Order: sequence, then structure tokens, then C-alpha cells
Amino acid sequence: MAMLNGHSWEDLDLSGQNLKTIPQDLVPHVSLCPYRGVDLQRNKLKRVVGISKFTNLTELNLSRNKIIEFPQEMHKMHKLETLYMNQNKIRLIPEGIFPHLIKLKFLKLGTNRLAKLPSDISQCTSIHYLDLSKNCLQDIQPLAGLPKLKVLLVERNQLRELPSQLFQKDSCELTVFKATGNPLRTPPEEVCAGGVMDIQSYFFQIEEDPHTHTAWTIKTMFLGSSMAGKSTLCRSLRDGKPVAVAAKDRTEGIDISQMYAQGVRFLLWDFAGQEEYYLTHHVFITTRALIILTIDLASYSTVDPHSFKDQLWFWINNIQLRVPDSLVLLVGTHCDQCRDLDEVMEKKKDIEEKVKTMLENRRMVLIQQKRNLEESKNPSLFMDQMDELDCLLDNNLKVLDLVTLDCTKSEEIADLKRHILDCVQSANAYLCSESTLPNSFEEVEQAMYKLITIEEIPKHGIVLLEELGDLILNHVTQTREHLQSILYVLLRYLHRIGVIIWYEDIDVLSDRVFIHPSFLISMFKTIVRHDLVQQLESVSRDLLMQEGALVKQKFTWLDDLRCRGTLHNAAMRILVRRELEKTVDDDDDDDLVREVVGTKQEEGIILTLLQYFEVCLPTLVKSSMNPKAPEFIPGKKKWQSTREAKRDPDGACLFPVYLQDDLQVCYKWGEDKQDDITVHMYFLPEIPHGFFHRIIIKTCSLYPTHWVGKEQCLLCCGNRLAVMRQRIKDGDSFIEIRSRRPEKNEEFRQLWDLILAVMSKLFVLSRQWPGLTQQVHTPCPERGCPHYFTWRDLQELNNTDFYNLVKEEKLVCKGGHTRRTELIFPKVTTFQ
Repeated sequence: MAMLNGHSWEDLDLSGQNLKTIPQDLVPHVSLCPYRGVDLQRNKLKRVVGISKFTNLTELNLSRNKIIEFPQEMHKMHKLETLYMNQNKIRLIPEGIFPHLIKLKFLKLGTNRLAKLPSDISQCTSIHYLDLSKNCLQDIQPLAGLPKLKVLLVERNQLRELPSQLFQKDSCELTVFKATGNPLRTPPEEVCAGGVMDIQSYFFQIEEDPHTHTAWTIKTMFLGSSMAGKSTLCRSLRDGKPVAVAAKDRTEGIDISQMYAQGVRFLLWDFAGQEEYYLTHHVFITTRALIILTIDLASYSTVDPHSFKDQLWFWINNIQLRVPDSLVLLVGTHCDQCRDLDEVMEKKKDIEEKVKTMLENRRMVLIQQKRNLEESKNPSLFMDQMDELDCLLDNNLKVLDLVTLDCTKSEEIADLKRHILDCVQSANAYLCSESTLPNSFEEVEQAMYKLITIEEIPKHGIVLLEELGDLILNHVTQTREHLQSILYVLLRYLHRIGVIIWYEDIDVLSDRVFIHPSFLISMFKTIVRHDLVQQLESVSRDLLMQEGALVKQKFTWLDDLRCRGTLHNAAMRILVRRELEKTVDDDDDDDLVREVVGTKQEEGIILTLLQYFEVCLPTLVKSSMNPKAPEFIPGKKKWQSTREAKRDPDGACLFPVYLQDDLQVCYKWGEDKQDDITVHMYFLPEIPHGFFHRIIIKTCSLYPTHWVGKEQCLLCCGNRLAVMRQRIKDGDSFIEIRSRRPEKNEEFRQLWDLILAVMSKLFVLSRQWPGLTQQVHTPCPERGCPHYFTWRDLQELNNTDFYNLVKEEKLVCKGGHTRRTELIFPKVTTFQ
């Protein structure tokens, strides 16, 4: 409470009370309003009446309600500075409101149903922050007149073009602009992802030279089980004729090529089907792509349920989780090996029916999940989860009917190519394949290809950024200054569509451009592969000697890989060097070998990338403890690292994909106990493939003392242990987090800090699978009780107030068992 001009000012908290109207006994007389902030979020308000009587309000929170109409009376709230109206059902904002909100600086209108903006919103000239994400907007031209706008969020709307006036350099104060999830063509989403400066550069290029060209680029990903014919299909489409691919030449990792057809450029990414390679797919799979899912019809069985699960369910399910806004074309291969046409048609019908049922069941589950939340005792606690479910229901994966193919016949390959073109043209808006680009972009990109043709760029394609600019300058009409102004923008664009790779965000690699992504991927596959043990066994004594290693050390490396899932850095350097020397022809290119492979003193490119993308976890070298380190109190004092920990280039890396068992974890943890503090984090429809491996790396990076297994991980923080497990019970997959019950009441905070830190990592990682939803339960601690306590939305996991979200000192499960709250949810205990 504060004092102002003799009056007492306070905030009014009415959140989460299931209110359908504003209580009239709380609505003040106009001249006596004591409130400066009113929180009405997480209620059931459909209309807001009487809110204008809160004349002195500076902050109003009406988010997470069911408001349909934007309150007309709000134009009287002249002192309002902060307004939350997100996560409602607002379709229209009347004219005549915003010009009166002369002090409004912060406005959240995300997750509504707005189809257009009021034309006079530009008269609300004080707005600094505006969130319009997750609406149905097709035009944001009215925003062009906001002079103080610094942050603008318009993700997941229906925008195809952005107004250039919004980004005028002389009047634009924008520092943050986000527009992902729109079918943008002017500028393309890949340009917008580079931020405000890239968008300004784009419009400047068009202003300088109004002649533009339309580029049609489709990233086409070939997925499917091992030996399903992906490589044969990809190469046959590219060459326009049958191409036989021997088993020994099957894809290891990812192969990249291009195909042009009727003005459309297809970027062909052929992904290997083995499980080990799937763990690196997340590095390269992108949204809004055409996915060609191959099914070996010769081996497919209509009666064996495992056949559908392995060849289709696994892939469609993971596509739904990872890129739910993609277009999937099913292609049945090896038709020539089927008995006759009747068998082919029978399998085609079976697959299409099962896929249709699978997608319908998925939708039905999402609808039921939302209904369960809506019918819960307090649905306001789950508004964020319900909004996510709505997004998933809107994002239906498009799976086209299966096309059968005999890859030995040129006419069937040509027919499939025409069919793909028809699919792309009919789904253009869905795939966002059409982009308007300045001619200068085209000129620079063509100059890069010319440099490759005349071999001014080496075969491996690794070029220093500064050197690349100098080389391009000799083959374009632009001045150095002009080229420098667009080069970064173009490189970001080409990186995002998959033509090149430029890791601008990785400091040690930001000065290099990988003109040939396939070269980099070929280096990846030397480490992440299905036959890594055999590859390591085949290392010769001569190769070992180049690294200064002995044969007996190789046996140690093999033992550590088989038993502990760790690969020594020296072994990695040998494997990558062996592969690299097949590619690099120059005898004097030792610098490149060291740059890619690394040395005993420094990591190379490959090890840096494997760690950056959380494929492996490096060993750490720690200095001694600092006795003068400041006290660390969770939620009050930030952690200040006083013990340096750095990667050891001469050490080893943990690859969770190669772990075989959980023996070490089970031995260290011991038996579960009935009074353990336990949390279950469910992921629906299931835990994605490779998810647990990624969370092992994330959490072990947070807690350097740890023990890991195939499906379990034990973390140590001080004297507190927490075990994390991947489990399936009654068909439901979840991650279990379990820790011992503290002996002293004051230790509960430390325990919950550890559990919440792990949950936060899980939640953040789950955001990388847009098709994934989660629920969190604490099982009732009573032996044999099947009931549980449900957690609220998790967006506030990192908020220190999370400990105060449950007010009660004791809780009762549906079975009637009573427990102290701190045994169920995070809470600072008051018991002595």
C-alpha cells in the first residue's frame, strides 16, 4: 500500500476466483477509487461491466478469461499504463478506444481471435510493448504510426506481407520484432527471423531496386525406416531416371541435394533411418516442409501391428510432435517386389485407413484433454494448457494419400514428380514456399555458386566470412559497402532455408560459413552412427600413432563406449580425421584437419557442434573450491560461479544414445522409499524419441556430479540426490523425478529447488516439440492409493513466488488421505 495526495493506494487481487462478473460491492465510487492495480486474470468473465469506475487504475489484468467483446467503456481509463487482455476470445476491438488511452505503454492481446485492428490504434502514441501473437490478423498496417513502439510480437497470425513503413529507419524505434508462424512472402519468414535490422535491410534493397523476383523454394525431407528406399527415391527424382542404391551406399546421417522443376527449387534432405542417426535430426528438421515418408510395401504386413507401428506410426507421430505444420506425402516403395497389383492396392488401403484412424484418434485425445481441464474443479489454473491444446487442434498435420511407386520405371518417377509439383502448388500458402526477394539477393547467391563452379571455394566448402565477402565482390556489380550491408542478411536467409550453414550464434564458429552442408554432415556421421563400435575397432595402428595413442588405449576406448556410453576425444579425432582425409585432396591442408578435428589443447568444429546441439556431454575439469565464495540462497541471491569448470579437449564425452543399462544409477540410488518426494511429468501423446537423452545432457550440465544410465539419471546438489527416470505405466509415458524426504523442515526448500530446476529444464526442452503437451502430477504418498494431486500451469516455474501458489498447510487426496503441503507441492514450511 502507498500514499498519494492523502489517499491510500493498493492493488486488488481477484484472480482465480471463477468470477463471471465484477462484484459490484467492490466497484468504487468514481471519486473514491483506492486502487491502482486490479488483477482479474483466470476467471470466467465474458463481458466486463463497470471497470471504467476504477478511474485511477494504472494496471489492469483481464487475461485468461472468456471475454468476447473488448470493453467500450475502457476509453474512460485515461491513466491506464499496463493492460493484459491476452488469452480471451476477443474478435473485434471497436474504434474510438485507443485514442483516449494516452498513457498506455504495455498491451498484451495475444491468443485471441482478432481478424483486424482498429484503424485508430496508431493514435495510442505511448505504446512501447505490443503483443498480438496467436490471432487471425492478415494486416498490421495500422501499427505503422506508433512512434514509440519498441517491442512487437505478431507470431502465429495469417500475415503474408509486412508494411515497410513500420520499419522506416528514420522513425522506427523497434528493437524486438517476432513474426514466426506466418505465411510471409514479403519479407520471407527467414528474413524476419534475423530481426529488425535484417527487415530494414530487406526493404532498403527493394526501395533501391524495385525490381524483385519471386523465389519458390521447398525444403523436402525424406524420412522413413532403414532400407525403405529413401535414397533410391531421392536420387531418382533428382536425376529424373531410376538410380539404384546399393545397401553399402545407404544414407548415413543426412545427404543433401537440389532439384529444379517448373521454376520450383526443391532442397532435398535424405535422412538416415537408423535410431542413432535420428538423434541428430533435430539439428536440421525445420517447420513448414514437404515430408516424403517412404514405406517399404514389400515388407509391410497388414496383419502384423508392429509393421504399421515401425514404418508409419513412429514417423508420423514424431513429425506431429516436431513439425505439426508440415505436409506429409506417403510413398510406397518396392512395389516391384510385391506379388501383384492386388497386394499393392490392399496394402495401400490398409495404410491409408490406419493413418486416418491415427490422426482422428490424436484429435479426439486432444479434445478430451481440453474437456477434462475445462471440467476440473478450478479450470482457471490450466488456462495455458488449454490454449496450447487449442493451438494443436488448429495445427492439424496434413497427410496425403499414399502414392505407390516402382523406382525401376522412369515413367513412374516422372508421374511422382508431377504429383509432387501439384501438391506443392495446391499447398503453397501452407508451405510458405513463395518468397519475394530483392534482385541483389539473387545476384549474390548466384555469385556463390559461380565461385564453387570455378573452384575458388574449396571442395569442403569451409570459408572464412571475411574471405567469402572478398570473393563475392569480384563477381557482382555492387560496391563493397552495399555488399556488406546485405551479406549477413542473405547468409541468414540461405542458412534458414538450408542452402548453407552459418552458426552465427556460436562464437567460435561465427567467422566461418559452410557452403556445403553435406560436408559438415558427413563429419557428423563419423561419430553418430549405428556401427560406431565396428568403426572404432577398425582403427589401424598407423592412425593411432598419428594421435600419439597406443593399441591398448583403443581397447580402453571401446570398453568405455560399450559400458559407459563415453567416447574419448582422441578416438573422435581419429575417426573424423580418417573421414576428412577422404574428402580433402590438398596435401598441405593440415590446418583444415586441425580446425575440424581439433587437438589435445582445443576442440575442433565437430566436437563444438555436437556439444552445442546437446548430442553429447563433455567431461569437465574443475578447479579447487573457493572458501571465500558468497552465500547462495535460492530465490534470493543469484548463483555466482566461483569454481571454474571448463571442457577438457583431451577428455571424453558422454553420448546417452550409446548407454546400455541403468546399473550404476540403481546401485548409487538404492531402493525407492514410500515417503520419497515424487513428481510425475506426463508427455502426451508420448515422450518423443531422443527426448530423455537430451534432458540427461541438459540436467547433467546443470549438476556436474551425476550418474547416468539408459533410462535413469541421478543428480547431486550438495547433499541432496534426485533420480530422474523415463517410465511407461498403463500406456502413459512420463518422466519421474524422485528425491528423499528431508529429515529437517528447513531442508524442504533445497529439495524443491532441485526438483523445480529439473522440471524447468524438462519444460524448456518440451517447447522444442510444438506438438507435445504435458501434465504434472504428484502421486498420493499413501501406500496403494491410486490418486494424485494435479499441478497448475508451468509457465511460472522460474518464479520465486511458485512456493506461495498453494496457500493451504495440508492437502487431502480424493481417497481421503491428508498430507502436509510441502510433501506434495513446493512450499516453505511453517512447521517447527
